Parts: sequence; C-alpha cells; structure tokens
Amino acid sequence: MKKIIGILLFCLIAAFVFAAGGGEEKSTTQLSFCSWRTEDVAVYEELIGMFRKANPDISVTYQPYKTEEYQTVLATNFKGNSAADVIHLRAYGNFEQFARPGYLLPLTEDIIPELKNFSKQSLAGSTSIADNKVYGVPYASQSLVIYYNKAIYEKLNLKVPETWGDFIANLEACKKEGITPIANGTYAGWAAEVMWGSIAPNFYGGNDFYDKIQTGATNFNDPQFIASLDTLKTLAPYMPTGFSGLDYVEQQMMFINDLAAHFLGGIWEASYFLSQNPDLKFDCFVSPPVRKGDKKHISTYMDGSYGINNGTTKKDAAIKFVRYVASREAQQFLSDKLGVKTEHPEVKFTSPFLQKVSDPSLTTTPYVFLVGFRYEQPTGSALMQSGIQALMNGEFDSKKVASDIQAGVSIYYKPFQK
Repeated sequence: MKKIIGILLFCLIAAFVFAAGGGEEKSTTQLSFCSWRTEDVAVYEELIGMFRKANPDISVTYQPYKTEEYQTVLATNFKGNSAADVIHLRAYGNFEQFARPGYLLPLTEDIIPELKNFSKQSLAGSTSIADNKVYGVPYASQSLVIYYNKAIYEKLNLKVPETWGDFIANLEACKKEGITPIANGTYAGWAAEVMWGSIAPNFYGGNDFYDKIQTGATNFNDPQFIASLDTLKTLAPYMPTGFSGLDYVEQQMMFINDLAAHFLGGIWEASYFLSQNPDLKFDCFVSPPVRKGDKKHISTYMDGSYGINNGTTKKDAAIKFVRYVASREAQQFLSDKLGVKTEHPEVKFTSPFLQKVSDPSLTTTPYVFLVGFRYEQPTGSALMQSGIQALMNGEFDSKKVASDIQAGVSIYYKPFQK
C-alpha cells in the first residue's frame, strides 16, 4: 500500500513539474536601460513593472546618470563595449555622435511597427542627418512658455497679456509694487537660451526665418534675428538683482516661493513646481505677439528618444521593450506621470499645461539652435549661450552676438559657405 501511495505522489509531483515547464526553470533575459532622468526613477520602475506583467521572461533594470555627465558616460560605455541594451537618447546633435559610428541600431517599421504612429517632425529628433535613418522612438516634445504667479496677478489686478506691450506693462506693474517681475538669471547658459527661445519667434519670424536659415537664404546677421536679441535685452531691468550669478535652481526657487511674478522656461517645469510647492497658484501663457491677433509662435523641440544598442546580445528582448515604450499605453502613462507631451496621436493630455501648449491655434516653430545647430563644433547653442550672457551683462550688443554666432556656425555650415 505504501508503495502504491509513493508511486501516486511521484506521479502527482511529476505532473506538476511538467505543467510548470517540463521540469526546467524558464530563463529570464536581463536588460539594462540607461537614462539621464535621475528624477524619474519611480515612474520608470513602474513602467517596467507594467511591461514585466506581459513579458515575465524579460527583466529590465533602470540605470540613471547625472544629467551633466550623461553624454560622457555614454561615450565611454560605447567605446568600452559596456553600454546598456536600451539607451535613452538625447535628441538631434546629441544622439548623432552615437549614430554615426554605428553604436545604435537603425529602427524601421519592420522592427518597430509602432513608428508609423509618429510624425516625421517628431521623429526628426532621432533621425540622423548623415544617413536619414531613425534610431529612436520619440520620448517627449517640449514647448517654451512664460509662467506667471496667479496670486500676484490677482493682487495687482493683472490680466494675461494679449500683446508684447501688455506683457511689459505687467512687468512694470510688478516692479512698481516692489515685486521681482522675472525670476530668470543668466548664470546657467542653457537656461538663458531657453529664456530667449520662449519669446524670440514672434520677433525673428518663426518658421519663415528658420526655413531661410536652412537654405542659406538668410543668416544670423538678419535684422529680425538681431531684433529678437534686442527684445531679450529689454527684459534685463525686470530680472533679479545680480541675475548674472543666479543659477537655475535659484531661479526656480524664486518663482516657487512666490518671490517673482514670472518665469520663462519649458513646459517640463510645471510638474516640478507643483511637486515643490503644491500650494503655488500659477499658470502659463505663450509669449504674446507684438500686435493683437498676429500669429502666436511657440518654440518646440523633441527631447530625446528610446534607442537600442547595436552591440547588444539581447536584441529581441530590447526590441520588445522599445516596442512597448512606443505603445499608446506606455506613452499615455509617461504623459500622465511625467507631465510631458508625448507624440503618440492617441494620447489624451490630462495636464492643463499640456492642453494649453497643444492648442491648434498656436504656430509651432523649431527651437532654433537645439534643433538645427548642435551637430558640429562650435555648436550654435554654445555660441548663443555665451552671447546672451555677454549681452545681458552689457558686454556685447545684439549685433556683436549675432556676428559671433554667424562666424562660428559658418565654419562648418554649408548653406552659409555659398
């Protein structure tokens, strides 16, 4: 009897093991995923958990690096054959340096069918100018705006400006009451460039100017471009005392703590402002045109993509993960959680800030130097940033800034070499 029971138990155990996978433990593919988004660890770990439910045989580890070190880390890792399997890529010229040497896997609709959901403009940030191939699934689109403190506006009985003159009048009203009108400083060059980009298109002509720059029909000595710099210079009297030494975080803190009425920045700021001060009453508007009713331009650009290491030994798993990130589900999740404008056409923006910059009445235009002039050295952004710092400090005038940018970019930019 005992022998029969033993045989039955053995058969039951064998049947269980067989049903669980034939007696072999199913192997798990371990993927690494690197990024510069140190502040988004919790969100990406949640996203990875969602992916894992549908793909239990693939494990993904999220590895973020400091923003200012990220490009160097990527370069070192690629050269040392130790780069992650999935790479969160910066856009335009910042990803080009990794596409040209063959470090990245070219993506097609055969590999990532979800690419068909993204527009050519949204894919431009991850499309190489060397071979016109796509190397990444779009991450987010950024827009540049002007934030304002609603409590200060209510206190001073101010209205959202409809013209540039209205905006200057609001700044004057704040200054008269002893309130710092604008929180921005120029110590962080990239943030100074953003400040310019948030107001400039209405003065240099938006897409018309950008298109002419692309063909060489005009250049940076164009009077309209110089006018955009002159306009930026007029904001100096409304900025904080000692603004040339004010770093990016200090600027943010001034606005977050109700110490300034406005902050010129990117749409990405909104979620951070709320996380730091949930009681802050604020909103944003797009920089107003000179004349009421004129086109209202808004600077936009792609802020990275998700690519695949061409040298990974786990391509199939990496492709699965990137395909998931390209899905409507993942894109909606990232938009909701990070407050970013993802480019999947089926995503519905829940953030009122994203809804505002998605207004179809706005005229979107490329954020000039990031989109078009970060591929060679000296980059247009580096020239522009140092130029703005000198302009706002009174060291250079607008014509000098424009002339230096033109001279630097002309070294390599073929349309300027005709």
